Amino acid sequence: MSELVVITYPDLYRAGEVCAAVQRLHREFLIEIEDVAYITREENGKVKLHETVPVVAASARMGMVRGTLWGGLIGLFFLQPVLGMVTGAALGAASGAAAGKLVDYGIPDSFMKELGENVQPETSALFILFRKASWEKVLDRIARYGGTVMHSSLSPEAETKLQAALTGSEPTVAA
Repeated sequence: MSELVVITYPDLYRAGEVCAAVQRLHREFLIEIEDVAYITREENGKVKLHETVPVVAASARMGMVRGTLWGGLIGLFFLQPVLGMVTGAALGAASGAAAGKLVDYGIPDSFMKELGENVQPETSALFILFRKASWEKVLDRIARYGGTVMHSSLSPEAETKLQAALTGSEPTVAA
């Protein structure tokens, strides 16, 4: 089962720094990430979404490659493989981009933008969707960045432990 954690930071750039740190932890196999992104809220109140996986662009590239191959094969039947490849690439890229807009996996953009409206101007928030984590090692690495847990699907005990690590205090257990 996946867990979602949203952490806010008191400046525009901290969430981007922590996002990069979490991606390094993923490459070190300390956390199994499904999706990670962050938002910044500018001084004028505008919310900007920064995704780490550009779904639309990746889908368009994949569609272009498939379209080029299929267009070339179909073009061979009509003795026009180059024309078939060009046409196939264009149609494949367009259909791939359209499919990428429809199939946005991970954390929904609308959810991130909605929560982004609730953060203060000139701040940022990090969204992490993960399956598993080596908590002791992960907490040690991200605790130095600080932050406040804004939203979480973690158990109350795990959320308290995470917030305590971020603030540098001892976790308090509710009686």
